Amino acid sequence: MAKINTTTDLTREDDVAVLTLDYPPVNALSVDVRNGLHDSIEQAASDTAVKAIIVMCAGRTFIAGADVADIGKPSAGITTPEIQVTIENAPKPIVAAMHGTALGGGFEIALTCHYRIAVPSAKFGLPEIKLGLIPGAGGTQRLTRLIGVEKALEVILSGTLFDAEQALAWGVVDTLVGEGKLREGALAFARKVIDTHMPLRKIRDLNDKIEAARGHPEIFEKIRNDYARRFRGFEAWQAALRAVHAAMERPFDEAMQLERQEFLNLVPTPQSRAQRYVFFAERNVWKIRDLPNSTPILPVKKVGVIGAGTMGGGISMNFLNAGIPVAIVEATQEALDRGLATIRRNYEATAKKGRLTQGDVENRMGLLASSLKLETMADCDLVVEAVYENMDIKMEVFRKLDNIAKHDAILASNTSYLNIDEIAAVTIRPDRVLGLHFFSPANVMRLLEVVRGNKTAKPVIATAMQLAKRIGKIGVLVGVCHGFVGNRMLAQRQREARKLILEGAMPWDVDRVVYDFGFPMGPFAMSDLAGLDIGWSKTTSTSSTITEILCEIGRRGQKTGAGYYDYLEARNPKPSAMVEKIILDFSATKGIKRRAISDSEILERCIYPMINEGAAIIAEGKVQRASDIDIVWINGYGWPAYRGGPIFYADLIGLDGVLAKLREFEATLGRDFTPALLLERLVAENRRLQEL
Repeated sequence: MAKINTTTDLTREDDVAVLTLDYPPVNALSVDVRNGLHDSIEQAASDTAVKAIIVMCAGRTFIAGADVADIGKPSAGITTPEIQVTIENAPKPIVAAMHGTALGGGFEIALTCHYRIAVPSAKFGLPEIKLGLIPGAGGTQRLTRLIGVEKALEVILSGTLFDAEQALAWGVVDTLVGEGKLREGALAFARKVIDTHMPLRKIRDLNDKIEAARGHPEIFEKIRNDYARRFRGFEAWQAALRAVHAAMERPFDEAMQLERQEFLNLVPTPQSRAQRYVFFAERNVWKIRDLPNSTPILPVKKVGVIGAGTMGGGISMNFLNAGIPVAIVEATQEALDRGLATIRRNYEATAKKGRLTQGDVENRMGLLASSLKLETMADCDLVVEAVYENMDIKMEVFRKLDNIAKHDAILASNTSYLNIDEIAAVTIRPDRVLGLHFFSPANVMRLLEVVRGNKTAKPVIATAMQLAKRIGKIGVLVGVCHGFVGNRMLAQRQREARKLILEGAMPWDVDRVVYDFGFPMGPFAMSDLAGLDIGWSKTTSTSSTITEILCEIGRRGQKTGAGYYDYLEARNPKPSAMVEKIILDFSATKGIKRRAISDSEILERCIYPMINEGAAIIAEGKVQRASDIDIVWINGYGWPAYRGGPIFYADLIGLDGVLAKLREFEATLGRDFTPALLLERLVAENRRLQEL
């Protein structure tokens, strides 16, 4: 036996054939891998000296699924279902020996093997739902027969991984072997199969788990209810339910055909195309074009946080969760105590849900030191300022911090809008200053805008990006401009939303359209949640906007039980007759003749100016690539992943249409809609934003 092709090696240990796939980095099911796997199985099966076959992988992982870039392209070579037929019908036992991750098509191939073993660190899963797809090579059929309807749907609909201990308990794997001893363990298991004449076990023939679920439609009804909110707007999950239901109600081969057709139906949909685009976009954000791989990463062994309020506390939790000691500073003991109590309360709530042990809570709190003195920051490697959003205050903090922090410490501001270069200029270390814009709640939201100043050193950028990954964030590198990427674009939507309610719509009209588009809430519900009095001052308020009027009469959002909406119970928003009258009176005072505004105009005026601003951001070089904008909006602002982000969405609906509508609005509504030059150029050249 010898190498089958560049990805596949076939050797023999006495009477056991060992098939090893080697296709870095993750042994994805490329054409060569599929061909090599199929041909090796056939060769080993036809060798009279071979009594059992092991399938395993070199490198860091078992087969981690299909090559996502190949999805939707014309198939070439042997298909995964053809490989599975060859494996399942082989006349000799085939053992899948797994390490790393066995995902998607790789896991589905393992499920067709007669036996499965793994090392304790191995993980398994069917993540296709995150790509707007369902398993298309028997995952919905075999896993359901193996572990039952409810567990299978939990795996399929969550798209998350389960570990080797769970796999063993569920019967997904037959045994675990020692770390680093997978080959020896697989050979020993294969010889046991041979010596004890263990049968060629096929999951497709198992019926006990699905028999138990037959006649219980309430199982599916409960799952629909449990997942309906999470999957609002998504399509693939219903296809998954149909496929698993078929596993329970139809013969195996017929159910397999249904699963395959459901998969193929989803592949060309805008939703799956969008989610596959996001898959690659999330990986691309880490690639910094002018940052060599040799750029040094600076050690961050202790972090200082200035401010123990909502943002400062949440920021601190990120580092504590990663095992990094934190020193937190506040101006008063009362504020400090309140902040520390909130951090503990958050951890206790997580522990009550079973996601942490009480020991975990105490360990994390034990990493947290607190003080009223800025001098506590003296031994920190990174200091994050999270004080009130006021340039004078932030500059004063950085002046003091510059004299206290060690000379090689990184100084970061959590500012949402302000100029990082101006903040850096008050220090003698502008090369060590950058923005780290966390999103609220900072301990939950995935996005971290890493704001690069004009003088920020490359090792500081490299360290910030590596640290983002270390604390479980998606770090997106952005340039200095007012509001950076996310808030700069959000300002366009908020402006139009405020104008729309003066011209003829009501807040609940705007919110309904934006919600139906896929956002978790509309702009006015979001303002009520955040608090209408953010940035508002009673002493300077002049009733010049609807928001000022509402704040002046005590309607400051959910926290006061009233804002743009009335909140009568459980914080459920109800349209307010009082607010409607305020808006009508205000429009009349301003001489605005109100008119009927269609849902399509609401959507276009909320979304198209964002797209336009995104084009300006790209043209100014404030992002590495256009797709980074989509990652900001999906992970920081609730843009629905199935619409791919504002850049993808613009290309999907057509830049020519966006440009035409902006010009129409510009003619009737003014310069707020003046098209970006880049948008005009791309339309003239028949190009897409996402190419940039």
